[in-house]
Amino acid sequence: MNRYPLWKNLMILGIVLLGVILALPNVFSQDPSIEVSAARRTEMTAGSADEIRAALENAKVPFKRIDTLDNGKLLVRFTSSGDQLRGQEAIENTLSERYRSALTLSTDLPGWVQALGLKPMTLGLDLRGGVYVLIDVDMEAAVGQALDRYVEEIRTQLRDAKVRYTTVSRVQNQVVVRFADAQAREAGYKIIAKDFSDLKLENVDQGGDNLISLAMTPMQEKQLKDFALQQNVTTLRNRVNALGVAEPNIARQGDRRIVVQLPGAQDPGRLKEILGATATLEYRLVDTEHSVADAEAGKVPAASRLYRDRDGRPVLLKRRVIVTGDQITDAASGFDPQSGTPMVTVALDAPGGRRMFDMTTENVGKPMAVVFIENRTITKQVDGKPVKQTQKVEEVISVATIREPFGRRFQTTGLDSSEEAHNLALLLRAGALAAPIQIVEERTVGPSLGQDNIDQGMMSVIIGFLAVVVFMGVYYSWFGMVANVVLLLNLVLIVAVMGLLGATLTMPGIAGMVLTIGMAVDANVLIFERMREEIRNGNTPQACIAAGYDKALSAIIDGNVTTLIAAVVLFSFGTGPIKGFAVTLTVGLIASMFTAITCSRAMINWIWGGKRLKSLPV
Repeated sequence: MNRYPLWKNLMILGIVLLGVILALPNVFSQDPSIEVSAARRTEMTAGSADEIRAALENAKVPFKRIDTLDNGKLLVRFTSSGDQLRGQEAIENTLSERYRSALTLSTDLPGWVQALGLKPMTLGLDLRGGVYVLIDVDMEAAVGQALDRYVEEIRTQLRDAKVRYTTVSRVQNQVVVRFADAQAREAGYKIIAKDFSDLKLENVDQGGDNLISLAMTPMQEKQLKDFALQQNVTTLRNRVNALGVAEPNIARQGDRRIVVQLPGAQDPGRLKEILGATATLEYRLVDTEHSVADAEAGKVPAASRLYRDRDGRPVLLKRRVIVTGDQITDAASGFDPQSGTPMVTVALDAPGGRRMFDMTTENVGKPMAVVFIENRTITKQVDGKPVKQTQKVEEVISVATIREPFGRRFQTTGLDSSEEAHNLALLLRAGALAAPIQIVEERTVGPSLGQDNIDQGMMSVIIGFLAVVVFMGVYYSWFGMVANVVLLLNLVLIVAVMGLLGATLTMPGIAGMVLTIGMAVDANVLIFERMREEIRNGNTPQACIAAGYDKALSAIIDGNVTTLIAAVVLFSFGTGPIKGFAVTLTVGLIASMFTAITCSRAMINWIWGGKRLKSLPV
């Protein structure tokens, strides 16, 4: 007789029940929703929901309800995607200065499902919606920044060597050093040639001036641009990873562009803000030797620059930067224990720490300012329509007197909110951008389009499943119906495992699921054909069942393992949708082997294993 021991039946039943429970959240529908968060210098309060509710009611946009999320944000649920889009327009037109809105899909789970901590499967960009961004890297600025660094380094080298020079400046794509006489130029040439041998040096006699010009070679310039592009890719990936986006696709495109796809993003608005941000810090000494009033009148000293603080007050700072954001190795947000205000603890690299220590040692008792630099996206009303514009903001966030020398680790205060401190720490920790970026193309895949893709993908799965069900039922009779039940169980386990792993389901992933249907039923076909061979050989029905599973096992394992190897290769070398296909295929193959070999035999043993049969319904 064909029977499994009790422990094996209980194990199979337990796995099946666990799979059904884990897959359960995917049964519930997803509501088109808007996630609302506070804009800069704004906090979510108890009255925020009332403001949003009033804006929607004034625009006559119906909505289901407004939920408060764990992170303090609000989630506005709608019954249709049309109402969702109208709701976002109403919020943007009336509350864009106070709140940010982002389109999303939110599963409406019952309380008992939420209590179990269960979540639905993460959907990809093409299914759930998300953000597609094409970024252009300013390569000219990257070269200019490198030349500016050369300017500072040459000044330092000549100053340390006590070589008299008139000016060191950047002229287009060259660094020009002007000396007082030919003797000083000769001495300066030796020092520069020794320390900057990678640059092209040339003595220039122009109008009696003693000049040295330095320029990068074409190969050096190309390497610099490649490094800037790759560094920006790494920095953007670090920023996205820190925000917890599932399976982002960040890749280089051409010589100066980067493609960023953010599937399954819960807060597309914040993601776009973080990607486009170039937030960094600069530490500068305050110019106390000249008048701020004269600078406001247009008489700004050559070695200084006029800034403003967050309250609009003018602050005159020296042009020479002590340290910049690219010298920051670590950053963490917190609160100042003395004032209770948000702060960011900053750690510098070794050269930056030495420079900060030297400057603070020389300027004890003098004020030092912290300059906050970022690109902000603002919404303005133009001809009654909201138009988004990007502007660079440079503002002084704090001015403090240097009480004592400090080096690699210190605190920066003057931030508006804990969220701003958190975002700044994230950007600094992820690394500074090697070159400025600009978002040249931005596409948001709306949840409505994603829902259409889901409907079409599910239709393909259903049609494929029904076709297989009909074929197996007709060709293999009642044993074929067992295979159909097992096939349904296989789909449930795929959904359960992918939800448990946090894998992202995309359209190619659905294609992998459809392929898995064929692979899963193929195993049962091999088993049933072996049974038919044993029947033709004259064996008893019970012996045919046992022989069918035993003799087909090696062929099933060989077929699935070879396909699994291909799936692993696809996952290792593929990106984005290819990985999604590989993940779904891998999970499907493992699930199909379990269901076809173990679950189907358990069902057949339970139905026919304990009976004296004259024939098999196969």
